[in-house]
Amino acid sequence: MSAIAESRDTAPERPSAVVAALKAVPGHLRTAASNVLPPLVALAILIGIWQVLCMSPGASLPPPTKVVADTWELIVNPFFDNGGTDKGLFWHLAASLKRVAIGFSLAAVAGVLLGVLIGQSSAAYRGLDPIFQVLRTVPPLAWLPISLAAFRHADPSAIFVIFITAVWPVILNTAVGIRQIPQDYRNVAKVLRLTGPEFFFKIMLPATVPYMFTGLRIGVGLSWLAIVAAEMLIGGVGIGFFIWDAWNSSLMSEIILALVYVGIVGFILDRLIGFAAARVSGPKVRA
Repeated sequence: MSAIAESRDTAPERPSAVVAALKAVPGHLRTAASNVLPPLVALAILIGIWQVLCMSPGASLPPPTKVVADTWELIVNPFFDNGGTDKGLFWHLAASLKRVAIGFSLAAVAGVLLGVLIGQSSAAYRGLDPIFQVLRTVPPLAWLPISLAAFRHADPSAIFVIFITAVWPVILNTAVGIRQIPQDYRNVAKVLRLTGPEFFFKIMLPATVPYMFTGLRIGVGLSWLAIVAAEMLIGGVGIGFFIWDAWNSSLMSEIILALVYVGIVGFILDRLIGFAAARVSGPKVRA
């Protein structure tokens, strides 16, 4: 009886001990756990549903266990290079990222300059904005035949497709940011007699950075989408070509693995631009 009474006396203390243990965990660890655990749980549920739906022998798509088994060599050895297009996924991703880096950098520079131009000049806005609005609605791959005819090589053609895809959101968002500068700021610049470069770096640039980085985040996402699609048509080394080549060989597991890598890289690119925006303008832009 005394043992039972003792267990009853100590039972209510267990929850309080758990709560105390949780409170003892540092705040930054609790925050990290609250940010990491929900997506992990959601991912586990999705993988479980995928496994259940595709585990039957007649399923059109392989389950995740078969994807891992079929592509294990690609996962553990992404750096092999047997020459030609027979390379590991690292080299395909690196080739695609190189094209994206060049095309997106050109789009960022040109987009900011053109955005400042049409944002500052009413005449330039009236003249160029209708043209930009028409050109930005052209699908990215529709530019590929023109770029191939103009450049006659795969790499510059793909870079041009990235450029022409990413430049429009940068232009339009930068122009909106320029037009949102309060008139009081412009009046102060006139009173202080700021030169053009001083006005740009001290007033215009800080006021438009949130809009500018919004355009850059949209642009880098569109760049990554465009290069994967373009590489399916131009061939050569690249993640888009890898996906298309796997489709022609009926290797569905390799296609799924490549899509996972494409999604992860796209997520990282978006977060890198968001991190740069937060460093330049504070956490408000990142949010």
